[in-house]
Amino acid sequence: MTDQQDKNLGAGIIGIIGLGNAGSAIASAFAVSGEVHGYDQNASRRDDAAGKGIITHDQLGDVTSRADVIILSLPHPDISIAVTTQIMAQPIRPKLVIETSTVTPQTAIDCAALATAKNVGFVDAAIAGGVASMVNGQMTFFMGGDDVAKAMARPVLEPVAAGIYDLGNLGAGMGIKVVNNAVMHALMVVLIEAFAMSKKLGVPSETLISILNREEGMLRPLVHRVQDRMKYADFEGGMSVTNARKDSCLALATAQQMGVPLFAISASHTPYEIAEAKGLGDADYAALSRLWEEWAHVIFKEADKP
Repeated sequence: MTDQQDKNLGAGIIGIIGLGNAGSAIASAFAVSGEVHGYDQNASRRDDAAGKGIITHDQLGDVTSRADVIILSLPHPDISIAVTTQIMAQPIRPKLVIETSTVTPQTAIDCAALATAKNVGFVDAAIAGGVASMVNGQMTFFMGGDDVAKAMARPVLEPVAAGIYDLGNLGAGMGIKVVNNAVMHALMVVLIEAFAMSKKLGVPSETLISILNREEGMLRPLVHRVQDRMKYADFEGGMSVTNARKDSCLALATAQQMGVPLFAISASHTPYEIAEAKGLGDADYAALSRLWEEWAHVIFKEADKP
């Protein structure tokens, strides 16, 4: 590592590669308290960022030669790999690269390998939340990487962070971001299906929102079934797989009678059929997790019940 690269990251210069909606917002947050350089291949994005106080450049190398830390905010995994390759080919490289683009865990691992070969630290630090939280410096980071790189990254991220989750190994940050988004996107379809049925029944949206927003509503599967049962493999008592399957059948029949197409809810019925066929009918319906333990070769139990 050269003297030019061996810099104090806590007080260092930030470089942002990718100045789209997210990248521009991240750059603006860092620019409140320090010098920020930015690059995007789109000239209009560079111009827009320059209007927000970002020092923009026409070439990627002009950013990497000035920045202590490079933050990636790019639209596709292949682009992250290509840009990381470009960064590592520069004669002067940063000491740390922070990947905030939404990519797969494997992409983060592949990019880190490119960085490690050039003695550059790398963490994946996926961002939860929207553009408004980014602009306001209230980002939540899901961070993965080796301990040395994470120790370098934390003081860089803390000034613009509402919270930093250290999720362990490289790729875990991106993986959890993808999981989080998958839950939100699937839940959106479930909710649309539910509210379509509600409308057919003549029930106002606000009423169903109130019902689902209760303690016994949407959070119940997470807090009671996952946290209180799956974590301890406690499937005694509770609502049985058989009864949950029956209710699922009734939901499908009701939707059919009302002419409401169901995709997510219909697909979620199948594991109940499989679980009952495997002899899990009397267990609490959190026992559906047993199916994924078999299929994915994972163990959900983390502790004995206190």
